[in-house]
Amino acid sequence: MSRTTFFEVEILDSKTKEQLCFLDKVEPHSSIAEIKSLFHKSYPKWYPARQSLRLDPKGKALRDDDILQNLPVGTSASIYFKDLGPQLGWTMVFLVECLGPLLIYLLFYLRVPYIYSKKYTFTSSTHPVVSLACACHSFHYIKRLIETIFVHRFSHGTMPLRSIVRNCAYYWGFAAWLAYYINHPLYTPPSFGERQVNYALIVFVLCEAGNFSIHWTLNSLQCEGAGSKCRRYPRPSKNPFTWLFFFVSCPNYTYEVGAWVGLSIMTQCVPVALFTLVGFAQMTIWARGKHKTYIREFKDYPNLRMPILPLIL
Repeated sequence: MSRTTFFEVEILDSKTKEQLCFLDKVEPHSSIAEIKSLFHKSYPKWYPARQSLRLDPKGKALRDDDILQNLPVGTSASIYFKDLGPQLGWTMVFLVECLGPLLIYLLFYLRVPYIYSKKYTFTSSTHPVVSLACACHSFHYIKRLIETIFVHRFSHGTMPLRSIVRNCAYYWGFAAWLAYYINHPLYTPPSFGERQVNYALIVFVLCEAGNFSIHWTLNSLQCEGAGSKCRRYPRPSKNPFTWLFFFVSCPNYTYEVGAWVGLSIMTQCVPVALFTLVGFAQMTIWARGKHKTYIREFKDYPNLRMPILPLIL
């Protein structure tokens, strides 16, 4: 009978190189996630999601599913620890990011005190498009909140708290900026009146429906075997909104941008257009990254697909 060779794992501070923890008789089949749990027992404040373990102080972080005996180390391994800072779960991140814009916009729509002149406090606009824009904006974020709770599956457990502050500043700040102008007492309706508003509303509704359809399709991807990782890419279904998968890898971003384009046309408001442009730039970066991942992982990935815009980008 073969004898098991245990590992000795020394965990060092990545900055000072000081030894923080020494783990004796570690199973060779132990994963990095299990090592993080053992380290957490010695330092309760550094829970696993807050830890970044690496073989080199400035090297790439090890994945949680990496196995100790498969790493380029001997039976006496030195692993460097970096504190990622306080973390927050992705579900909570999305809820905070989406709830803020929803409530902030309503404050401007209701014209609460100290936003506009005192005589406009708790008054309402005479332009129907202002109420329609509020309904569309509210619907968008309520939909995102519902999807966060019931639809989305998050591949990563947490996000650093400092990143959450930055993201909230972005979403909340833009929400306040565009809400200020749309609900301003001096706001003027779109140049082409009801026709422009109605066409833009159709674009908005169709894109919101498409966005939800794509999120539902991504959620419905089932993997074979309990706990296994999914190795299938999304494909079009009988739902016409999913047919955009024939042409792009991330149609959820395509529809998201389309919804904001519709709201920009509906309100004819520069801040909304700028928010759409900045969002499009960021979503293009995400879409390209996902597109490259699909191409790398799947040899049969469709050549016709582009990251976010059919046949263009």
